[in-house]
Amino acid sequence: MGVTVQQIADATGVSRGTVDRALNNRGRVDPEVAEKIRRAAAELGYVKKPRKTAKKRKIYRLGVVTHLSGASFMIAINRGIREAAAELADRGVEVILRESKAVDEHEQMEMIRSLKKEGIDGLALMAIDCECVRDVVNELIEEDGIPVVTFNSDIVGTKRRCFVGMDNVQSGRAAAGLMQILMGGAGKVLVITGYFTSHVNNSRVAGFIEEMKASCPEMEVVGVQGSFDDAQEVEKVVENTMRTIPELGGILLVSSGQAGIRNAFDSLKLEHRPRVIIYDQTPKNEKILREDTADFLIDQSGYIQGYRPLHILADLLQKGLQPESEMIFTDITIKTKYNL
Repeated sequence: MGVTVQQIADATGVSRGTVDRALNNRGRVDPEVAEKIRRAAAELGYVKKPRKTAKKRKIYRLGVVTHLSGASFMIAINRGIREAAAELADRGVEVILRESKAVDEHEQMEMIRSLKKEGIDGLALMAIDCECVRDVVNELIEEDGIPVVTFNSDIVGTKRRCFVGMDNVQSGRAAAGLMQILMGGAGKVLVITGYFTSHVNNSRVAGFIEEMKASCPEMEVVGVQGSFDDAQEVEKVVENTMRTIPELGGILLVSSGQAGIRNAFDSLKLEHRPRVIIYDQTPKNEKILREDTADFLIDQSGYIQGYRPLHILADLLQKGLQPESEMIFTDITIKTKYNL
């Protein structure tokens, strides 16, 4: 058994604290006493134990990939991402964000591959549901063992851990019920989407049409028009449709470009506008509600969609905690000008 600090203290007639300070050169000890302690330690064969060094904490790197970065609904999502990243920094988690302005599957595929090269440990993905993205996601999960959580828009045919976002089919059904109330159960409705490649938009439209057929047999969907999430395109679609179908009673816009509806109404100088339902609570859309350009707004809790996936991935990697469910749906919130 090695020589202890207490034995040196007994041999020199000082306290253990004085021995510790002298041997480790910390604190104030009389030079003569310190020399006496060191000499006794050497004679007794004392071997100083190496100091334990703090174990270096692993830094986890989480990638985030989004698209439609300029869309108004991304304001809330990006706020959630930023706040989650700030909180997780204290837990040794670094967040790397990659954004795209368009719905470009090849660009998204390359962003995922770029993040893989940067050594990410997990990926939060606002997915474009297509074959090439599906292939690279499955490669990431199955070959590299990197967990993936999707948010806002899901991707089928993958082993992603979970999805965080709105039940878009159900929100479309809710929109159909609201439109039925607004129009008294009869009339013609125009549906405007953003991109026909968008899983989110397609799900909302599918839910709307499904519920209309089931519950509103006297209401007719006169068409589903694309707008590329652009206000000018929305304006053209509304103007052209209303010139062709002046009796149009309702408009459902499931994507961005809401200002185009107001511009079209101003251009057409309507005495009575169609009933309008839009998506996403943003400052601009709140203004559209207050100005009576739209009747209802359906919000998807974008902040939660940006915030939750990063915490789910961090808990999985650091604590081994699995998501509570495969489908984590955010609230479908209905807003009017009276409850903003």
